Amino acid sequence: MLGLFKVLGWLRVHFVSPARLRELGVLGLNERNVACISAHNPRRSFPSVDDKLQTKLLAQDYGIATPALLGVIRHQAEIVRFERHLPAGGGFVIKPAEGSGGKGILVIQGVFDGCYLKSSGELISRQAVQHHLSNLISGLYSLGGQPDAAIIERLIQSSSDFTDFSFEGVPDIRVIVYHGYPVMAMMRLSTRASDGKANLHQGAIGVGIDLTLGTAIQAVQHDRPILLHPDTGSDLHKLRIENWQHLLELSARCYDMTGLGYLGADLVVDAELGPLLLELNARPGLAIQMANGLGLKSRLKLIDQHRAKLKGPAEPYKERVSLAQGLFTMQVCSAPPANVE
Repeated sequence: MLGLFKVLGWLRVHFVSPARLRELGVLGLNERNVACISAHNPRRSFPSVDDKLQTKLLAQDYGIATPALLGVIRHQAEIVRFERHLPAGGGFVIKPAEGSGGKGILVIQGVFDGCYLKSSGELISRQAVQHHLSNLISGLYSLGGQPDAAIIERLIQSSSDFTDFSFEGVPDIRVIVYHGYPVMAMMRLSTRASDGKANLHQGAIGVGIDLTLGTAIQAVQHDRPILLHPDTGSDLHKLRIENWQHLLELSARCYDMTGLGYLGADLVVDAELGPLLLELNARPGLAIQMANGLGLKSRLKLIDQHRAKLKGPAEPYKERVSLAQGLFTMQVCSAPPANVE
């Protein structure tokens, strides 16, 4: 089960040739940029995903549910009145419209005695929130360092199914979608180390998810295998996602919505509203291969072969999901040859 993971882990101390990595089906950064992003993502479609506000408005047109938008702050002069956008009760999230990698996201669980409670349990002042908004609007977290807008959304209430699998924050689901076919998925679970955020680079856990069953395949933290959640002690292999079919179909529809042939759809499950689209990424990272213990290239190739056989219009999204599930159910790599070194 951990065959590919072990091979990748050895890269810290052993040299593995690019040719050998290709044999293992690992999609590298340069190849992703050229063969996936440049080849299949029209430049005209990038603004619809690079700007989270545009994504949200586009999703509304397509009838795809997203977290409720409370307000948008575009100018420094508006910061002093940011409270007018906040909900009467409950939490909220502040995020940059054009941020990436989870940077600049501030999650507030509630307001107590004039202070704001972060998902990590830390209390911060009103001035600290204003300072964060000022940095955000100035472009500190934007893709190109250009002036940005702050989006304020209602805080998602995580499904009780995930209470034991995530620390404080809301877990999300990343699905790689290739020409409308979901090809690989993982769930990202927040930890104390990640400050309650589902960000793998900050210490969140990545759990590979079987496309047919919505169940855990394996889990990694900091690119290393992990069996139990470090903060809750829960067995990560018992993770199971309800509404899985709905989530996959939602991810597949994002292709029809954006026209992007290679994208990452980030989804969440709200306790009351069910599956929601959180955001889209035209340049999804490659850590999902580590979480699944499997390379992406073989799956992309199978979809290419299938698409080449199609005649007439593209398949509806439900058929695309069923096809992908049939191709990729429980595909876990075998152990690598002993002479990898």
